[in-house]
Amino acid sequence: MNKKTLIFISFLLITTSVIAQKPQKLTSNQMYEKLQKLNFLGTALYVAAHPDDENTRLIAYLANNVKARTAYLSLTRGDGGQNLIGPEIRELLGVIRTQELLAARGVDGGEQRFSRANDFGYSKHPDETLEIWNKDKVLADVVWAIRTFKPDVIINRFNHRTPGTTHGHHTTSAMLSVEAFDMAGDKTKYPEQLKYTDAWQPNRLFFNTSWWFYGSRENFAKADKSKMLSFDIGVYYPLKGLSNNELASIASSQHLCQGFGRLTTRGSQTEYVEFLKGDFPKDKKDIFSGINTTWNRLEGGGAIGDILYDVEKNFDFVNPSKHLPALLKAYQLINNLKDGYWKNIKLAQIKELIEASTGLYLEASAKSSSATPNSTVKVDFEVLNRSNASMELTSIEWLPAKTTVTKNEELFPNKKKTFTENLSLEGINFSSPYWLNADWSLGMYKVDNQELIGKPETPRPIQAKFNVMIDNVSISFVKDVVHRYSQRDKGEIYEPFEVLPKVTTRLQGKVVIFSNDQAKDISVQVRSGATDVKGSVALKVPNGWSVTPQSINFDIAQKNDKQEVTFTVSPSKNQSEGYIEVVATVNGKEYTKELIEINYNHIPKQSVLLSSKAKVVRLNIQKEGKSIGYIQGSGDAVPESLRQIGYTVTEIKPENVNDNVLHNFDAVVVGIRAYNTKKELQFKQKYLLDYVKNGGNLIVQYNTNRRVDVQAPYTLQLSRDRVTDEHAKVTMLAKEHSVLNYPNKISNADFDGWVQERGLYFPNKWSKEYVPVLSMHDKGESAKKGSLLIAPYGKGNYIYTGLSFFRELPAGVPGAYKLFANMLSLKRNKEKIKG
Repeated sequence: MNKKTLIFISFLLITTSVIAQKPQKLTSNQMYEKLQKLNFLGTALYVAAHPDDENTRLIAYLANNVKARTAYLSLTRGDGGQNLIGPEIRELLGVIRTQELLAARGVDGGEQRFSRANDFGYSKHPDETLEIWNKDKVLADVVWAIRTFKPDVIINRFNHRTPGTTHGHHTTSAMLSVEAFDMAGDKTKYPEQLKYTDAWQPNRLFFNTSWWFYGSRENFAKADKSKMLSFDIGVYYPLKGLSNNELASIASSQHLCQGFGRLTTRGSQTEYVEFLKGDFPKDKKDIFSGINTTWNRLEGGGAIGDILYDVEKNFDFVNPSKHLPALLKAYQLINNLKDGYWKNIKLAQIKELIEASTGLYLEASAKSSSATPNSTVKVDFEVLNRSNASMELTSIEWLPAKTTVTKNEELFPNKKKTFTENLSLEGINFSSPYWLNADWSLGMYKVDNQELIGKPETPRPIQAKFNVMIDNVSISFVKDVVHRYSQRDKGEIYEPFEVLPKVTTRLQGKVVIFSNDQAKDISVQVRSGATDVKGSVALKVPNGWSVTPQSINFDIAQKNDKQEVTFTVSPSKNQSEGYIEVVATVNGKEYTKELIEINYNHIPKQSVLLSSKAKVVRLNIQKEGKSIGYIQGSGDAVPESLRQIGYTVTEIKPENVNDNVLHNFDAVVVGIRAYNTKKELQFKQKYLLDYVKNGGNLIVQYNTNRRVDVQAPYTLQLSRDRVTDEHAKVTMLAKEHSVLNYPNKISNADFDGWVQERGLYFPNKWSKEYVPVLSMHDKGESAKKGSLLIAPYGKGNYIYTGLSFFRELPAGVPGAYKLFANMLSLKRNKEKIKG
């Protein structure tokens, strides 16, 4: 790879991490590419179910080679997946994956859309999916996406005709897309949407097929391709120094929390789409064949095309500002278009080019990264005209308040203007992810504002509208207010400017386990969003529980400073569960939110507001042993969960595993996907098995079955078997085994209240040394007996489990705690109740 390509890739990776707020500084190459897109009036929508489902090769090809406006509609935000880079799961993982999708689109040139569907975890069939999703609402969201994005072409990632052969969410996404294709143009369907948009009928619908859907390359080679279009998506882009498939690989690698970091690929590669509905294209090499994608598509567009096609043909890469007069003339004509959809799109595109051709730099940077509603924040402005064009900053308008500050400042070539304004945040709402503002169900987020549905992010709370006169043409440029600062070890940093509560609170854990009826101290951290904040904080506890004191005062002088207060909570006498909620009060106003900040290098910093509460569980649980060694895999919260019930848990790095370290523990637990993600373990298995031989309990949690050997003491074959129904009936196969009897008696009631699933990647073959303890299965499937296998080995026990303890323990599921405690407490073989 040459130096220029490396520089470009580095540029992509840096800019995509801050794409939501860093001012764009287009090169001449990028300007030319945007000019080409300005001159193409065609739209494509790609539809699938999750982040990382999308075919970035095809999206990149359509956006960069065809030059079409291209979007990916992911029905979910990927909330139900696993996280390889941190502890965030469920809704917080959905926030991360949303931003990773935006980063991917920042690379491949697409846009991003969503529905309100919640990724509740793996589903084996669309019937199961639609029992949990609200079909009518998700279908409405797909129709809304079509009506607002107005695609000429829709492409489904999955096959709607083969339910039960892949993830139920996958097939459902295609089924809903096929149904919505016919509904979007029908004004009698979801007529409430037509208050905000128009009905729209796409021209054609495709399925992005491949050999994979046919079972083998040989089968695909024999398949009837008369209804298929094909494209070589390995094209090379000289302006980027990258091929399309290199670009696609970089885009896909943005999905880091899913482990999608990958090598770039190059060379010719054929992509296929199968025609499903609409009008069949005349040219099977052109997905837009027969659709007018020129400026002549629009009434009054011909004159605009005459100007802009000439600019494209004669584009000056050395001095793009020479095209400013033509761009300004085209801008005025676009402003007069009757077609509101294309008018708005093309105005945004041409303003980018005008801004870039003049080197116009516009920035509004708040003095701090956050402020509270109804406060005032200082904002620094920088305005710079880097061309010879006649230019004047006439005013700045605050959005959404629409307050105007008159400027009438002439912008002389390369003479920077800086000034500071006070911005009132009166009436401005908090800037947390909008889909998390209301309580949600297992399958659906609740969003009542129709205009927010489908948006990837909450619109930024404050924007600055720069009203500029360029060569006597009035143009407005809208910029998000950001927070720009520097760190000596990182350089210049841009962060989103957030509007946050005056006070937020955080409990020490999301689940607090009481293993007996003894009281516990519960700490609450109070964080101030402003200076000099005084008030009180109290806990609401379930019926039958008690808390002292009733409230505690706090006094915080500095913004962002924290104060910790401690309450004593006494549980109920008998086993029960519920929630404790934190309420902070300042000047008679109650604050009930927790602020979670998510800050990874590859995505912009995220500020999420959730209800400040924790689940509390009073358990009747017994256990043996105290000291547990834990070897983390891809990351989970099991160690902290075990500490909650009184275990001393020491986390062991794989490289430190040896006899001297292991012999100190009553049991050793290997975290989820450890053998997938920690290659050092293959050199440490001898020590782990020796530990078992000498009388230890080794618990190995699930690993995926892809190219992995867990090096069990006896034959053990992993599979893709899983039980996705968390309510699936559980049958106890080894009723007398100590793991079901000691020190806690396990009954079917202990499998009530499980979340998301029973388990995943169960072994499906094992040698006679293993005792299968449980049997379970999803509807219509055969019994799966590999969820919990125990084999005596030497004096100890080797335990392999695909049960999803990594979900159940952090969720405070009582039965999961009892069963895990039993595994940790297994007796040495000579003392163990025979299975």
